[in-house]
Amino acid sequence: MTAKELIELENRYGAHNYHPLDVVLTKGEGVWVYDTDGKKYLDCLSSYSALNQGHCHPRLVKVMQEQATKLTLTSRAFRNDQLGPFCKEICEFTGYEKALPMNSGAEGVETAIKAVRKWGHKVKGIPENKAEIITMSGNFHGRTTTVISFSTENEYKDGFGPFTPGFITVPYGDFEALEKVVNPNTAAILLEPIQGESGIVVPQDGYLRKISELCKKERIIFIADEIQTGLGRTGKLLACDHEGVRPDALILGKALAGGFYPVSVFLASKEVMDVFRPGDHGSTFGGNPLGIALAREAIRIISEENLIENATVQGEYFMKRLRDMNSPHVDIVRGKGLLIGVVLNEKAGGARQFCEALEKRGVLCKETHYNIIRFAPPLVIKKEEIDWAMEQIEAVLK
Repeated sequence: MTAKELIELENRYGAHNYHPLDVVLTKGEGVWVYDTDGKKYLDCLSSYSALNQGHCHPRLVKVMQEQATKLTLTSRAFRNDQLGPFCKEICEFTGYEKALPMNSGAEGVETAIKAVRKWGHKVKGIPENKAEIITMSGNFHGRTTTVISFSTENEYKDGFGPFTPGFITVPYGDFEALEKVVNPNTAAILLEPIQGESGIVVPQDGYLRKISELCKKERIIFIADEIQTGLGRTGKLLACDHEGVRPDALILGKALAGGFYPVSVFLASKEVMDVFRPGDHGSTFGGNPLGIALAREAIRIISEENLIENATVQGEYFMKRLRDMNSPHVDIVRGKGLLIGVVLNEKAGGARQFCEALEKRGVLCKETHYNIIRFAPPLVIKKEEIDWAMEQIEAVLK
């Protein structure tokens, strides 16, 4: 079938809940993808950072093939030989005591919300149904009904009410505003250390550290959503590492299985995780041996192939090239590692047209919040590939 025919099929039979670029991909390898006509593109989105290890990493292909012929699913009614080793390895990798694997990132966030609410009621002593979680403006933690309940984007909420109570939202980056709403019923503070969907918004140095200190002082659980920023994306294992901050609880996803399978994980202390009892929470596919085998190999790849170090080096180079470009359309370039946002000025007329022009030149990226182009290539990218991409970017933005 032609690309046009495939697009028409999707538009006719699929829900219109996305606005993708009209490129139909059929193959991927490393940082490159190919469309149905055989045209080659440099992937500068990485499926929103789910492909830190690159497309179809051969080590992950091998693990998937081997595990798929052995055992794919047991549910949590029975044990499997992948789950225990994974929990040990991910806890040692990140420095946490306990792990609870799920599937999507949104499930990981929902798991965190349930855990800290129950901890607030059963351990901290907050009255039943009174636990509050403080969230940030501009947040993006998923698409479930509870998660969109504390979104500040009207588009994400329009028509989907009534919404889940128990959340207080304050301006992202404003520590004084956050401090003012803390009260005895505050169970947790939930945030992204760098906001991805909001446009690669990086808070001022010291912001995360102040929050961590406040949480220790007031006995509040500090939850970092590092679904998009974690696992090397920003040039550190976790984005919180840039400030030397260790959150009380952590949510990982996306690149946790290298783009082969949806795997997320909620990590926390024994005190928090042990509030769960049999029947409290679960998922048929959460912790399945196929996904978990992939996750175990995916984190080995990050460590053994020095992807974190590469994200630092290539990210600094990529951002320098973007800043040195002096485009009349660009207001600011911001980010850390290989999570980069190019903020366009008002006269530019929005980011979509630039993303469409880059697609025609073989570079795939995506607009966010109308005027921001997000660049987040796989962490396996090389300098010469960035140089090639910059030729295309400069041609479009200049």
